[in-house]
Amino acid sequence: MLTVVRDLIRLNREFGLGLFLVLLVAGFACLSFFAPIDTSMIYMAPPDMPPSSDYWFGTNSRGQDLFWQATVAIRNTLAFGLLVAVLSRIISITVGLLSGYMGGWVDRALMFVNDIFVALPIFPILVLFYFVLRSDLTPLTLALIMACFGWPYDARLIRSVALGLRHREFTRHAIFAGMNARKVMFEEHLPYVMPIVFSTAMANMIWSIGLEVTLAVLGFTDINQPTIGTMIYWANNHSALVAGIWWWIAVPVTLVVTTFIGLFLLAVSLNEHIDPRSRLRRMGG
Repeated sequence: MLTVVRDLIRLNREFGLGLFLVLLVAGFACLSFFAPIDTSMIYMAPPDMPPSSDYWFGTNSRGQDLFWQATVAIRNTLAFGLLVAVLSRIISITVGLLSGYMGGWVDRALMFVNDIFVALPIFPILVLFYFVLRSDLTPLTLALIMACFGWPYDARLIRSVALGLRHREFTRHAIFAGMNARKVMFEEHLPYVMPIVFSTAMANMIWSIGLEVTLAVLGFTDINQPTIGTMIYWANNHSALVAGIWWWIAVPVTLVVTTFIGLFLLAVSLNEHIDPRSRLRRMGG
């Protein structure tokens, strides 16, 4: 894996830029662990102060230092997206490998369920969950719900690779050696689909973070939990742009756009690396 990353950095400038942006945002999020104040408290600083040497990102109308609040907000947002990506990868890997390797009625049954989840309108369902759960809709609960809807497209991709691997010579040798289906799938086939898993994980993080920000801006999440979406929600609630407090909007928007660009470049670069023709073209072949 380290060899792949080194080759991508050396041959693909988009990957290097995307990695730099993601690490920059992740490093900024790590500063939250050194915050000298409780960022959830209000009126801990003079309200509506523009960016200055005392308050690098300014303060908002609720008397919060936007620099430290932004570090906690982007940390929570990244953690949310990563949790959704990891949980949905577990489901997609299991369904995709099982469907592709077993075939027959198992494949048909799993793909039938897969197609049902593809057809479901996700955003209205998430809004419905909010009205049903209300205060019980914590970030963890929302992440679990979204993970249940974020796997079907990627499971189909993994299944398509697993279908080809099932008839490869090394698979027959593994079966003749006495390996059971679980070992064949997760020890022999899984390494071949890992590039797809990492690539789709980046795209899944963009999808989950985008949905979380949208729900938070509309007030359909815990608005007292600092995230990029809730920062924008409170800015909109206090009419920040109308009042001329542009930095209240600029800070979270800049962070989330930087995150999206970084993750998008990583996903595109990994997709290109998976394709042998694109990889050879990058290497001058």
